[in-house]
Amino acid sequence: MSSFVFAWYSLCRQPARAVLAIAGVAVIGALLFDMLLLSQGMLISFRGLLGEVGFDARVMATSSMPMTGARVGDAAATAAAIEALEEIEVVIPMRIDQAEVVLSERRPMDFTLVGSISGHGAWTVIDGADINQRKADGDASTIVVNRNLASALNLSPGQTVTVRSECLGRRSILPTVEFEVVGIATFPFDSESQLTAAATIADFDRACGGEQDQADLFLVASRSRVTAEAAVEAIQQLRPDLYVFSNDQLVDRFERVGFSYFRQISTVLATVTLTFAFLLISVLLSVSVNQRFAEIAALRAIGFGRRRVAADLVWESGLMVSIGGVLALPLGLALAIWLDRILKSMPGIPADLHFFVVQPQAVLLHIALLATAGALAAGYPVYLASRLPIASTLRNEVVG
Repeated sequence: MSSFVFAWYSLCRQPARAVLAIAGVAVIGALLFDMLLLSQGMLISFRGLLGEVGFDARVMATSSMPMTGARVGDAAATAAAIEALEEIEVVIPMRIDQAEVVLSERRPMDFTLVGSISGHGAWTVIDGADINQRKADGDASTIVVNRNLASALNLSPGQTVTVRSECLGRRSILPTVEFEVVGIATFPFDSESQLTAAATIADFDRACGGEQDQADLFLVASRSRVTAEAAVEAIQQLRPDLYVFSNDQLVDRFERVGFSYFRQISTVLATVTLTFAFLLISVLLSVSVNQRFAEIAALRAIGFGRRRVAADLVWESGLMVSIGGVLALPLGLALAIWLDRILKSMPGIPADLHFFVVQPQAVLLHIALLATAGALAAGYPVYLASRLPIASTLRNEVVG
């Protein structure tokens, strides 16, 4: 009988202990799998979210986040100069600020107002038209709203809303502006509950009380045969006073600043989980060996060598870890979905950003770590079994 078959029969002879061990490994393996997904998930999701928008770089006046630092002046001229570079395909100036919808029968509703020339990937119209595609009454101001704002105010294309901007903190003295809702759109960086709308730069400036010609940032798309690094370098040479970030630089910055907390947490929890896996398997195998001293001594007496006994225990550990590890994957996925929903409910987290992202590297690392834990955990029980004195053990069992 091979060591594998013998180890399988050993597990089947004690089903309660086997089920307990496999269930424990499955639970611990699921937690370990989730920690591995968390260690890189948000970073991978953020990189994918930036790529889906379709822009290679962002240009700002400072290294601060939009709405927290200075704005770029002469936005129209700056956009035109950058777009004239041979490495650049398109430049989209963006303004972001807070505003409120003035309601007659209840208090105003605050929302985020975005100013741009059109969507171009910054948002996607799902119903109606974009802000630059249709004007109802000549120079009438047009706006697209996200689903949350449309649902909250029961809006549809063709209706009008009264908006008062909060630009420069002058909400109380700025006049209201009538906007016609021309479309409903999705914004990639919106949270699940965020209220957002977008208008043209001209209408945005009109709501802010004048022609300001400023931009919080520029979204830049390079030409198809030009790398993002080349586009960033060209813009920096043209305007060394501006801060230019490629998608990779933004991801790297996010990894060092915003993501470091989650990486530290996942590393600590993964280490603790691995320790528990090692202790669980080691204790269960040690108890099994202690309960089977007479059996092991008898096997040694009839010709089983130390290597054969060690191989039986290693296979027994491998079976527990492999079965529990396989069960850990679907259990971990279900737990990851539940935890992802909880974490995404935090304020300011984009709805399309995920904390747990399944990737082949995480699965392979999960298998390797569990296999290593199982192999190490079998070390002490194997040592006990291989050093067991045959004669004295059998005599003690008979006398006992």
